Amino acid sequence: MIELRTPAEIEAMRPAGRFVASVLARLATEARVGVDLLDLDRIAHEMIRSRGAESCYIDYHPSFGAMPFGKVLCTSVNDAVLHGLPHHYRLQDGDMVSLDFAASVDGWVADSALTVIVGRARPEDERLIATTQDALAAAIAEARAGNRLGDVSAAIGEVSRNAGYSVNLEFGGHGVGHTMHGDPHVPNDGRRNRGLKLRPGLVIAIEPWLLETTDRIRTDPDGWTLRSVDGSRGAHSEHTIAITDGDPIVLTARD
Repeated sequence: MIELRTPAEIEAMRPAGRFVASVLARLATEARVGVDLLDLDRIAHEMIRSRGAESCYIDYHPSFGAMPFGKVLCTSVNDAVLHGLPHHYRLQDGDMVSLDFAASVDGWVADSALTVIVGRARPEDERLIATTQDALAAAIAEARAGNRLGDVSAAIGEVSRNAGYSVNLEFGGHGVGHTMHGDPHVPNDGRRNRGLKLRPGLVIAIEPWLLETTDRIRTDPDGWTLRSVDGSRGAHSEHTIAITDGDPIVLTARD
C-alpha cells in the first residue's frame, strides 16, 4: 500500500535522514587502506547506539536473503554491488566499496548509499561512480508532483545508457516510512509519462546501481552479497527523498 506523508510527518523524518547522512559521511572517511569491513560495521553500530536509533538491517530477513542479515551496514567491494555482508576483509589500495545504510530514528526510516574508492583511483571506477550520481540527480529532478514514476525511472535509465552501461531491473528503489521497504517499487529504468502519478507526501528511496560491463548478477555463498557475473566492478548511489508541492526534499543529503 502506498502511503502519503503529511508535511508534519516529513519534518519528523528529517532527523533520520540527517543521522543516516552523518553515518555515511563518517564511514566514507574511515574507508582507508588496511581498514577491515567489520570495523566499518562496528563504527556504524556504535553510532546507532549513541544516537538511540535502530538498525533496519540487523534482523532483516526478506525472501531473497538466506538468513537474517546480522549486521547494520552493507559493504560491497569491487565486483560486489548490493547487499554486501560485512566480513573479515581489509581494504586494499584501489578497492571500490559501496556503503549502504538505513536506520530508524523516532520511528521513521531513512536509507542512503554511496560508493568510495580506497587509495589510488582508476579513471573507469570514477566514471562509474559519477554516472550513478548523475543518474540519481536526474531522477531526483523528475520527482515532482504531477510527474509519473516512469519519469523518475526513465531518467536513471537514460543517464546510464547514454554513458554506455546496461541496467538491471531486479533491484531498485522503494517507498520509505516506518519501515525500510514499502510501496512503490522504483525501477532503475522505465518509460516517461507512465506509471504512478507522483503526489506530495510520497517518500521514496531512489537508488541507481551499475556494473561496468554487464547487468547480470549472482549471489555469494553468504546468501546476501550480489556480484557481477563477469567480475566487473559496481557502484551504487542512493538518497531518500520526499515529494512536495515544490522541489523534492533530499532527506539524506550529506552536504
